Amino acid sequence: MSRSDAHATVGPTARPRVVVIGAGIVGCSLADELTARGWTDVTVLDQGPLPAPGGSTSHAPGLVFRTGPSKTLTAFAAYTVEKFTSLEVDGLSCFLPVGGLELATTPERWADLHRKAGLAASWGVRAELVGPERCKELWPLVDATRLHGGLYTPDDGLARAVPACRAQMERARARGARFLDRHTVTGIERDGDRVAAVVTDRGTFPADHVVSAAGFWGPVIGRMAGVDVPLLPLAHQYARTGPLPGTAGVTDPGAEASRPILRFQDRDLYFREHADRIGIGSYAHRPLPVDPFTVPAYDDSGDMPSSYPFTEEDFAPSWEECRWLMPSLKETEIEEGFNGVFSFTPDGMPLLGPSRALRGFWLAEAVWVTHSAGVARAVAEWMVEGRPSLDLHECELTRFEGAQRSPAYVAERGARQFIEVYDVIHPLQPPAEPRPLRVSPFHARQQDLGAVFLEGGGWERPHWYEANAPLAKGIEVPPRDAWAARHWSPIPAAEARATREGVALYDMTPLRRLEVTGPGSLAFLQRMTSNNLAKKPGSVTYTLLLDEAGGIRSDLTVARLAPDRFQVGANSPADLDWLLRHAPDDVHLRDITSGTCCVGVWGPLARALVQPLTRDDFSHEAFGYFKAKETYIGHVPVTAMRLSYVGELGWELYTTADLGLRLWDTLWEAGRAHGVIAAGRSAFNSLRLEKGYRAWGHDMTTEHNPYEAGVGFAVRMNKGDFVGRSALGKLGAPTRRLTALLLDDPAAVVLGKEPVYVDGAPAGYVTSASYGYTLGRCVAYAWLPPLETGTGVHVEYFGEKVPATVAVEPLFDPEMARIRR
Repeated sequence: MSRSDAHATVGPTARPRVVVIGAGIVGCSLADELTARGWTDVTVLDQGPLPAPGGSTSHAPGLVFRTGPSKTLTAFAAYTVEKFTSLEVDGLSCFLPVGGLELATTPERWADLHRKAGLAASWGVRAELVGPERCKELWPLVDATRLHGGLYTPDDGLARAVPACRAQMERARARGARFLDRHTVTGIERDGDRVAAVVTDRGTFPADHVVSAAGFWGPVIGRMAGVDVPLLPLAHQYARTGPLPGTAGVTDPGAEASRPILRFQDRDLYFREHADRIGIGSYAHRPLPVDPFTVPAYDDSGDMPSSYPFTEEDFAPSWEECRWLMPSLKETEIEEGFNGVFSFTPDGMPLLGPSRALRGFWLAEAVWVTHSAGVARAVAEWMVEGRPSLDLHECELTRFEGAQRSPAYVAERGARQFIEVYDVIHPLQPPAEPRPLRVSPFHARQQDLGAVFLEGGGWERPHWYEANAPLAKGIEVPPRDAWAARHWSPIPAAEARATREGVALYDMTPLRRLEVTGPGSLAFLQRMTSNNLAKKPGSVTYTLLLDEAGGIRSDLTVARLAPDRFQVGANSPADLDWLLRHAPDDVHLRDITSGTCCVGVWGPLARALVQPLTRDDFSHEAFGYFKAKETYIGHVPVTAMRLSYVGELGWELYTTADLGLRLWDTLWEAGRAHGVIAAGRSAFNSLRLEKGYRAWGHDMTTEHNPYEAGVGFAVRMNKGDFVGRSALGKLGAPTRRLTALLLDDPAAVVLGKEPVYVDGAPAGYVTSASYGYTLGRCVAYAWLPPLETGTGVHVEYFGEKVPATVAVEPLFDPEMARIRR
């Protein structure tokens, strides 16, 4: 978002008017964070009574487990713990640091807890793997004979959500904020493309910024604003037992619990103490979707609209599992229960950020208590300062493709997120349904070749082809453990070799393509990106989208096809949104991905394959590296770009979707004489890591600057002003670097997000990793302090410290001789 849109330069004497819809934990936290930053003209509206207006916050059990695969969510939770620990209401802390304990009753879960301990070390969370007896010491009701062990996180605990709301309301009020209950929002007024006011049944509230923090009512508010809010409310069962002798862990009557919050994820259950009772939450039941447009408002009956009647039949199997784990529960029964409504998105992540459809309208939705304060801080930074200090690309509203926003898709994927909330999910595991959703024009040919598809952004992406299995015979590939062998095959070793020695076709259609045209297009792209694009038509440039602080929003490949026409290779819908926010009237942008396709033709025989199919000269002298031509391949008009993300000679060939199949068939038929194969993403990832090419969103984000990320070559400080230039000029020497590692053992493999130890202490984490089939070693990139080449480190993989060595990059063909043939 541009700083002007965010009113980032507004000081304490010119306070923008902010209306926050929803006085749950997110709305109250946001009011506190905004007013602490000088934005004190804040009004928080809610339809229910304060301080418990009846949304999800009012009944949330408050468990805060910080560790998970997302570094961003872990950071949100860590701040929530920090902040709520500092808050008190009636002399009691708003956070109870009772610790957390995750149990393993299966070998698979026990292995996963070892992986999770590694994630904790990567993200700086104290964690300890403990045996069954220690688990029983921490939770005496548990039958230790059922356990393989547990993961103990001593700094996790219970957030007291409603008191935390009260505490933050008091602080925000003291700075000037208003909290108004019994105000039902009925409309959003606009002035042109900007928000103007929030209309309620008790008056209209002018606003420069409106934040929807309405929880599962988010789609209702979104519809009023004309903004799509892709979330699904689902009911989740929570029950309390009757009294159990000996379960009250403390004598202080004000304390709710003393034992760790407990997860029994093998049966989709969690537990917490309520003095002498046990609270039990279940994700084991069938999905129970709720239509947010039919949820009643809070009335005087006292019934919370987010609390539905308890369906005992859904809970019955879980109650038996509870008694299996804790036999003493047979001495009691379920005393009370309810089905509480929570929000789920198609990918399980929050919905944060500004809407371009209505400027000044923000979302802070699908946020659980666990992450509430962290989310509020990030959104407040974004609004006041123009950018959040954390990378939020996993959470941005703009991350979903159009094909992922249909109500049917949101409902299906949202329900799947509920079902899988405690499942062991492999990082490559594709969603089951709805598939296929998006396919390239080559899909039928790929199926004929036995493509094994995984999914990303709704696209079916071949990861390898069973037709290449005969080529893998005789290639020695180290055996893999059960986890690393999932969604993997030895066939990519053959595909990588064929690319290095012959020629291969890669489907690059899912790469996002933007068209930028108009008389102001060059000046606009020069202002928005870091490299110099003022080159002749036919040039291609690798460049970066930076934010004002010099953080890497994305990396782009920009081809200048005509004086006022550019084709931009981008990463996500957020890139288009960012550019559209800043584009002047004389620049036109459109996403052309769906109407086009791309084949990567790479390998030392690429020119031998392509040259006979075109009348243009594809020699190195006539068609150099990082150049582009509009030409024909057989009957097919193409935009050919001399690029290679696998480190070999070749071209990316783009054409319209209707001609895609003809392009593939033309290349395939001509390639038969050269032994052409189709190759998948698994080989591609191996080859790109050998060459040291970064993947935005994995290896680098807005939290990193170009110099520490190793892409400083894409910055031209002398080209004139551009977004982020001023911040880059103030940087000191890097205190961390994206570092290439080679695992010492040729048979060892890591997959990403593992902690890296230097001198025995956690010092960073792996971003991307893949076996380098050309090198015969696993390649891992990691964020680490600056280290000398040859330094030995250890990567922790499922509890094992795997030796690795800092390597000089690029690891393969440092002279770039193979690409520039």
